[in-house]
Amino acid sequence: MVATAAAVTLAIVIQNQSALRSSPRDSAVQQATLWQGDLLEVRGRSIDYLQVYDHRRERAGYVHARDVRPTTLAPEEAPDLLAVVRFVRDTPGMEAIGIGLTAAYFKAAPASALTTEPFVAFGEFADRLALRASQKQPSKLAETTIAAQLEVVAQYGVRMTSYERAGQVTICYDGDMFRRVLGLAGATPEAIARAALGLTRHACVDPALAPGARYSFDRWRSEVLDQVMPEKLGGELRARVHVRRAGVWASIAFQQTRRGEAPQSAAERALRELAVVDPRELSDEDRREYEEAGIRVGATRWAVAAAPAARPAFGITTLAGAPGETCVLLIDPRHGPEAPLAKRCTYATVWSASARVNPAGTAVALAVQPLEGWRELWLFRRTAAGWTVTPLPPATDTDGMGYLEFAGWVAGTERMLAARETLVNGVFRKRFEVINTITLGTERQAGHPALIGSFGRWQARDWREQSVALR
Repeated sequence: MVATAAAVTLAIVIQNQSALRSSPRDSAVQQATLWQGDLLEVRGRSIDYLQVYDHRRERAGYVHARDVRPTTLAPEEAPDLLAVVRFVRDTPGMEAIGIGLTAAYFKAAPASALTTEPFVAFGEFADRLALRASQKQPSKLAETTIAAQLEVVAQYGVRMTSYERAGQVTICYDGDMFRRVLGLAGATPEAIARAALGLTRHACVDPALAPGARYSFDRWRSEVLDQVMPEKLGGELRARVHVRRAGVWASIAFQQTRRGEAPQSAAERALRELAVVDPRELSDEDRREYEEAGIRVGATRWAVAAAPAARPAFGITTLAGAPGETCVLLIDPRHGPEAPLAKRCTYATVWSASARVNPAGTAVALAVQPLEGWRELWLFRRTAAGWTVTPLPPATDTDGMGYLEFAGWVAGTERMLAARETLVNGVFRKRFEVINTITLGTERQAGHPALIGSFGRWQARDWREQSVALR
């Protein structure tokens, strides 16, 4: 016999793969599989089972009482709900139940008692669920669970978007709760910082945005991050904000160059933000974004240097080619732009200030950046057949991020010092190398320049002072 429960009106599922059965017995037919965060209307009780109605599936049934948390949404229950939200807030895999509990707290708590804490918690639950859904799952069950939880949280108004890059789909939370935090009076510095970080993830920038829209969006991201007051934050959160700012301002610098605007101020801001980060304050999870920011800033660091005002007697000069194209010319006193020693045109950004000629006059190194977060090293070489131009990419997999930069010439030899940072398939690598400019092969490499004798003697002074590879 089922007794009506007058006080209890709702129940939140707390166990994945809970069974919705046709009658209050373990042997009864299973009508549906319930997941963490599912919201049920309670209509009665029978021994260890609750009689419920699932509005999402439009189906009635029975669920075991141990698999749910009942709530009347009465104001006196609000503190207990918030306590549970705090308990599960940083627990991986509890995002859907966290969203359900936070939504229940919003309904139970009086408006006068609301602070920014539940808004931030709700946003971080949704953001973390999106991040988990974007990662490769270890099993079919894990894939099924993630997919089910994404459906569950949709009933609470959580909206997700997806973006595809190089065959990889990224799921992103639309950030509604984070935007609310920024609009709330009395939001704490920590709440503003967490909301800003949730709204400005690099992976959640739409890759299909047109250049103008992308620039506007990145300017908006920088304005959101500038609302944060790092000096009022703890070490780890403060460091995360500076890391994010560094990446955003590096992106702005690159886009300003493409727009024909002066990028020096944005590039200098990116360098300053990266410089104040103490990596020891970052968790292992946040270190990945720190290394990514280093690559973004390193790829655009030449934006702080003005292009040469005068044409060199021997070296690199540039001319406009087809619309949007830059032609790189190697000239000397006898071979001007009309008949250069070598010529190569590109739609990439050419950092003319980076050009470096070796002491023997047989090689020239030049930084060229075709994409945000990707910078190549162009090597001009004199051969028996004349001058050649060879682009040296930072990695063979162009779906990643990275840069390869000139670090010095080894005098009296055909060797060049170089630094390389890459992030490919989630793996970060930093290498310092000695490259043979004739064969283009790497003769020596190490994780630190002190381990290569040539770096101790021949590294360029301006590279040592300006490169972010030595951070």
